[in-house]
Amino acid sequence: QVQLVESGGGLVQAGGSLRLSCAASGSIFSINAMGWYRQAPGKQRELVATTTSGSSTSYPDSVKGRFTISRDNAKNTVYLQMNSLKPEDTAVYYCNADVMYASTWGLRALDAWGQGTLVTVSS
Repeated sequence: QVQLVESGGGLVQAGGSLRLSCAASGSIFSINAMGWYRQAPGKQRELVATTTSGSSTSYPDSVKGRFTISRDNAKNTVYLQMNSLKPEDTAVYYCNADVMYASTWGLRALDAWGQGTLVTVSS
């Protein structure tokens, strides 16, 4: 079917930067919106950034001005550049994509998720 594989997480000091990547693979026909979410221990998963197929972007106030989402449609890949990281940005970051894929029964829609990548920001 479809797989999303994230990379780029790790440990960074406060004020530092990280770049996450998420590559989609499989029998992909098209991808509409792509985004990043995060979940800190004991908290609900929250939206970090989204981008449409036309590359419009959206961010919550908590990351606006520090995080930038971008995508390479030719590679079915979405990126998250994270600057000026804070300890409260520590979380598992998940990639999400609205995918149309080819199946035995024709085109199907899938709300696909990656396995998550841990970002730890030390103070």
